[in-house]
Amino acid sequence: MKDLLLIALFAALGAGGAGLLGWPAVRLLRRRSMALSLFCVAVVTVLAVTSGTFAVAQAMFLSAHDLGVVITVLAMAAVVSLCTAALLGRQVVAGSRALTEAARTVGSDTGFTAPAHPLGRELAQLSGELAATSARLAESRAREQALEQSRRELVAWISHDLRTPLAGLRAMAEALEDGVAEEPERYLRRIRTEVERLTGMVDDLFELSRIQAGTLSLSLSRVSVYDLVDDALAGAHPLARQRGVRLEGRQVAAEPIEVDSREITRVLGNLLVNAIRSTPADGVVAVSARREVDEVVLAVTDGCGGIPEQDLSRVFETGWRAGSARTPRRDPGEGGDTGAGLGLAIVRGIVEAHAGRARVRNVDGGCCFEIALPAARG
Repeated sequence: MKDLLLIALFAALGAGGAGLLGWPAVRLLRRRSMALSLFCVAVVTVLAVTSGTFAVAQAMFLSAHDLGVVITVLAMAAVVSLCTAALLGRQVVAGSRALTEAARTVGSDTGFTAPAHPLGRELAQLSGELAATSARLAESRAREQALEQSRRELVAWISHDLRTPLAGLRAMAEALEDGVAEEPERYLRRIRTEVERLTGMVDDLFELSRIQAGTLSLSLSRVSVYDLVDDALAGAHPLARQRGVRLEGRQVAAEPIEVDSREITRVLGNLLVNAIRSTPADGVVAVSARREVDEVVLAVTDGCGGIPEQDLSRVFETGWRAGSARTPRRDPGEGGDTGAGLGLAIVRGIVEAHAGRARVRNVDGGCCFEIALPAARG
């Protein structure tokens, strides 16, 4: 046992000396090439083994022949170890360079192109993360482009919608000022109608700006879906009667939800107004509510004739306006559509602020707008 302890001591002294000499070199090379660092570690390891073995051999008083054999074996092992370390370092550097070249494609139009060079597990995981990051960047860029396009369309449509009533207001004001208006009361009624249109448009813009800025403040309270639907139907009834559209409340469950009743009433009002304006005379606009697992789904179904499939994904975008199937029908003497493609965008913003979701689908003879809100707990 004493001999083994002495051998261990001599081996530790020899290997420790090589380690102490190699540690500064490893520290100096930590910012250099990975291949050089790996090769340095291999050199230190070989030197430690060689030094420890040589110290033990000297302590055992080996013959010159036996000592030569030990040194020869150590030399061959050192050569093989260093060559293997050099090849491993080259492989790691090659994989690192290939991944560096591939990283330059992150966020490009073509997307991330994974390196064809075989990679180790860690570099392969890094490649996967770069691919996921590139995909997220592409999605973000697509959303940004869609939002920018939506904003441009909104500015164009708002400009058009403002220009028309303002031109009318100016013409009617000049007619009243010059005294050439044959029916001043009629002109005043038209001015009031146009002012209400502009007021509604500005209110929608203000609401949308609060939603997009994340400053929409909600005052949550526990209410019944039945009461919300009843209030919304009552508010939309005058417009429905004017256009000859019948409102129906079908299977409205009295489910409790915790929402801002004012904002959700506005959501239902926007959906009902859009549905009424898109439904021909003698048509039906139906409202329903049902419970689905942990949420309550409110649906507004109209008789618009449907929305083209390619437009379904854009319905809730800011500034989106329907095609011919959902073009609002004007009544004689009516001030026209007060919207500017904001109503459905406001609907989605308010619903998502309540941790809900809004969707639309085509049904027989029209389309169905649904909003899903979390059901009240307890």
